[in-house]
Amino acid sequence: MRDHHEQGQFSPTAIVILVGFIVAGVWIWKRLPAETQDYVIDQALPIAAGGAAVTAIILAVAVKIRRRTAARRERNRLIGAFQRETAQEKKLDLSFALIECNAYQLDGLEEIAPALKDLWVMTLGHAVEDKQHRVRGMAASHLGVLQDQSVAPLLVKALKDDHAYVRACAALGLGRLRATEAREPLKTVMEHDWDQTVRSRAKEALERMRD
Repeated sequence: MRDHHEQGQFSPTAIVILVGFIVAGVWIWKRLPAETQDYVIDQALPIAAGGAAVTAIILAVAVKIRRRTAARRERNRLIGAFQRETAQEKKLDLSFALIECNAYQLDGLEEIAPALKDLWVMTLGHAVEDKQHRVRGMAASHLGVLQDQSVAPLLVKALKDDHAYVRACAALGLGRLRATEAREPLKTVMEHDWDQTVRSRAKEALERMRD
C-alpha cells in the first residue's frame, strides 16, 4: 500500500498527459485563423468565464444548503436525544453539543429552551466542586444564548466565581444576553480582575451592549 506521501504525488503518466494537452492546445491555437482567434478572445472566453462564475455561485449555494440541511438534521437528532435522556451528566453533554451544533443561536431551540435554562441554572448553582469549574463556565456562557433576561443576576453573581474561566464565561454570557443592567459589574471586572482573559471578555460584553 502506498503511503500518504506517494498518494499526494502526480504520476509520470499524468504529467505527460497534461503536458501533451498543453502542447496540443498551443499547436491548435497557432493554426487557427486570425478571425477565429479574435472571436475566441472577444466573445467565447468572456462567455466561458461568465458561465464558470455562475456555475461557481450555484455550487457554493448548493454546498451551503447541504450544510444547513445536515446541521438541521443533526440538531433535530440531538434534540430528540436530549429529550429522551434521563441521566443528568449525559443530558448536560447533549445540551452543550446542541448549542455548538446550532452555532450558538437560539433559532430552532425555542421548544426546549426552558429545559436548557433549568439544566444550566442548576449546573451553575450546584456544580461547585473545584474540578467542575469548566462545566459551570459552559453553563454560564450558554445561558446567554437563550436570550432570557431573568438569568442576568445569576450571571452577575458568577462574575465573582473563584475560577477565572467561570468569570470569563459569565462575562461572555452577559454579552450574548446584552444585559445592560450588568454594565457596572462588567466595568468593575474589566478594570480590576487579575486575569487578562476575564478583563477582555468583560470589555467585549460591554462593546456588545453598545451595538
